[in-house]
Amino acid sequence: MGQILFAFSTIIVGVFGCVAYFYFSNLLLDRALPAKGPNAGLNINRANAIRPWLFLGPAIVILSLYLVYPVINSIWLSFHDASAANFVGFDNYVWLVNDSKFQESMLNNLLWLIVVPGASTLLGLVAAQLTDSIRWGNIAKSLIFMPMAVSFIGASVIWKFIYDYRGEGNAEIGLLNSIVTSFGGSPEAWITLGFWNNFFLMVVLIWIQTGFAMVILSAALRGIPEETIEAAILDGASPLQVFLKIKVPQIWGTIAVVWTTITITVLKVFDIVLAMTNGQWGSQVLANLMFDWMFRGADSGRASTVALVIMVLVTPIMVWNIRNARKEG
Repeated sequence: MGQILFAFSTIIVGVFGCVAYFYFSNLLLDRALPAKGPNAGLNINRANAIRPWLFLGPAIVILSLYLVYPVINSIWLSFHDASAANFVGFDNYVWLVNDSKFQESMLNNLLWLIVVPGASTLLGLVAAQLTDSIRWGNIAKSLIFMPMAVSFIGASVIWKFIYDYRGEGNAEIGLLNSIVTSFGGSPEAWITLGFWNNFFLMVVLIWIQTGFAMVILSAALRGIPEETIEAAILDGASPLQVFLKIKVPQIWGTIAVVWTTITITVLKVFDIVLAMTNGQWGSQVLANLMFDWMFRGADSGRASTVALVIMVLVTPIMVWNIRNARKEG
């Protein structure tokens, strides 16, 4: 109950604090530069120039504090030892290149990048098309989107029960093993299977991100001019041809934005791996490796070096995504 009250009070203070800030800051601005009197015109122009910064100011301060400063500090720490007291030059970067766990993490992240964005976008596109074509489509969309409301840790716990393995002689409670045994198969400890366990972890993120892709792509499909679809139907195109050759090409920019947005999420994936395998059995990823060195290895230098690798991988995709989104707009 204490945690619920704390969360509820935080929401109230946050929301009303923002409202109070914007109300009183604009009120003070209007009193400092009144829109009347001999300098009314000049005051209005000055107020209009200042007012946007009242809205942007808090965001800029918070971003500088929690984004810009950590990047600069991480670069500084990457050239120091575990205690951040001694300068070690490029030793952490040399270690990184030769570390087997880093190589494993890079390969696993690459595997995630190949599978998750493609599968999530494809399933979201198919779901968007199908749910727009049926009468109870809104209900179906709500069910598909529902995993987005679950945290990554919560989703991991759900899927850990699905993959649960109790061993020989014990009743299997995991859904997947129950299905396997009902068909006469042998139960498996799925998340301990080297290489293949990565795909079992990917399913969790695909399950979550499909709803996101579906909502964005559904809006894009509804924005396609009806004239192009009607013309294709009159020319004898089948529903599949209309979808593949008329609709998809017209929303290709949106598909790319969805794809890259999920790609950025994949590069930062951490919670699922931590909760389900903790990077064991060949499932280590970059974010989890950074966490291990920072909080278990107590080595801020190596942890910061891994963090910078993640940032370098994410930044180009993020920049391209923003540019493409602006073009779409």
